[in-house]
Amino acid sequence: MHETEMKYCVIIPAYNSERHIAAVLRDVLQYTNDIIVVNDGSTDRTLQAVETFMAVGVDVVSYPRNRGKGYAIGKGFDRALARGFTHAVTLDADGQHRAKDIVGLAEAADGDQDAIIIGSRRFDNPDMPQGNRFANRFSNFWFRIQTGISLPDTQTGFRLYPLHKMNRMRPLTRRYEAELELLVRSAWRDIKLIAKPINVYYPPSGERISHFRKGRDFLRISLLNTVLCIIAVIYGYPSMWLRRVWKYYVRR
Repeated sequence: MHETEMKYCVIIPAYNSERHIAAVLRDVLQYTNDIIVVNDGSTDRTLQAVETFMAVGVDVVSYPRNRGKGYAIGKGFDRALARGFTHAVTLDADGQHRAKDIVGLAEAADGDQDAIIIGSRRFDNPDMPQGNRFANRFSNFWFRIQTGISLPDTQTGFRLYPLHKMNRMRPLTRRYEAELELLVRSAWRDIKLIAKPINVYYPPSGERISHFRKGRDFLRISLLNTVLCIIAVIYGYPSMWLRRVWKYYVRR
């Protein structure tokens, strides 16, 4: 891609996030008004809370049935492309991400507009739940097997995507595993992945909101990793090798 002026928006997938979504939006609005909230079939007052921000430019995509985070991200990409944005930052609606880190992701993308910028959490944070540490180590291990690439944080939802690279690539899976799937498929397409440190707030255990279903979602992720390992052998690694050989000879 020829380097042009980057025009990014912020996509926030939201499901039953009425307790935090207003504070998240106020935080993000300090840095940009180009916000797309995807209401993923919430059954509480998330949609009503978001609609109070429409007067300041917040865009809303909403549908009645919960379809999962992967589906919501795909719908956000569709809206962002339709509105002419070149890049999209995704962040969570639970208040853990800090909007000030959007600036760092955007600056990193300015240096390589074809790359996915991955907000990498600090795992020395004493407030990080042990379950998060284990899940990330587990995910990082399989990502390295599937791509040959080491990343410090493959589970983070705080990322900046180049939309022209994602235009024909939507998550095939629909829930939490979709974010890992997107990284693996991007690596196979030789899209550069850049980790950028971010800060994350972890509320006390009694205040944390998680829609992760430990048994069912962990099983889905494990099944996805099995499938991706098989595809990596058949398609992923050969595809990466051919792309790199092609680039080498074209540049010569």
